[in-house]
Amino acid sequence: MMKKLLLFLLFSVSLIAQKTETINFKQNIKDKKGLTKSLTFIDNRQDKSIGIIDDKGELVEVKFENQDVKSHIENSFLEDNKKTGNKDIVIILEELKVYNEQDQDKEYPYAKTKIKISSFLKRNNNYYFIYRFENVIVCNPKSVAHAPKYLAEQISEIITEFIKASYSNTITSYSIPENEIHNYKGYLNKNYKAFNNSELREGVYTDFKSFYNQEPNGDYSIGKNKKGKVVRLMHKDLQTSLSEMFCYVEGGKAYKLTPVGFDEMKKDENGFYIYSSRANLFAESKTGGVLVGAVAGGIVGAVIGAAIDSGSNKNSGAVNGMGFKSTIEANIYIDSLTGAYVFQK
Repeated sequence: MMKKLLLFLLFSVSLIAQKTETINFKQNIKDKKGLTKSLTFIDNRQDKSIGIIDDKGELVEVKFENQDVKSHIENSFLEDNKKTGNKDIVIILEELKVYNEQDQDKEYPYAKTKIKISSFLKRNNNYYFIYRFENVIVCNPKSVAHAPKYLAEQISEIITEFIKASYSNTITSYSIPENEIHNYKGYLNKNYKAFNNSELREGVYTDFKSFYNQEPNGDYSIGKNKKGKVVRLMHKDLQTSLSEMFCYVEGGKAYKLTPVGFDEMKKDENGFYIYSSRANLFAESKTGGVLVGAVAGGIVGAVIGAAIDSGSNKNSGAVNGMGFKSTIEANIYIDSLTGAYVFQK
């Protein structure tokens, strides 16, 4: 009995001594165009604890500075936006976790955060999907001094920049009844023929929407070399850039354009995916670094902005990336509602 009591006391002391890294929302969430009337923040996470990660041998819990994140963000909106418009924006935080994960063939575990956040326009008790950001951010221990601090800052910036980007972005979906809002993906996917048809239509697709709606562009065709490899894209009778193509379907199979060539798009219960890595998909600048773009909000703002505009297929299928440019290969899903890559590792 005494031994059990001692272990309990030691465990309790370890919990008390455990360090904390807080997520602070330091940036404003002002709608510079004054289009938004109200901002509703829904914390829809099943588990409200964010997680505990290692920091050089010491366990650190990551948590919101203000645990009532809904009230904090909604009050911040009221403080930052004295001039308002007529839009009612709803932000849903669906998932947020930090953790350490030991990837296969790696010497040490990486600190990571998984985040999923979505936005909607609410009008007459119907919701209209605007965008979502779903990703896993990987922290490189060789270049980041303190993983908990780095990930806490990334989470703060992602949520802040996502909210600001959602103010002015156009709606991209059919209306969603209020009682279906927490199952919006399944509700909207019912409209996409790529999920529901038994076979994919042959042809060239110039963006993700046309692929999921199964509407190939008849003005485009592919050209192959003697080895049967696709090497050119034709627009009517003129050769054009391959970057104008999102994917093509041939022999019942879809092939997605990426910076390292075409990858077959396979499908499972979670949707369409390719097997690749961040190293293969992250865009490079001329100096060899990750391409981030020059927009307000810095790196995170650039990534969010690029994600919001992911319907285009610029840079031959490359994406602006954040976090460690990992070589780990895994299933990378193609978001049916945004066209963005959803990294799992």
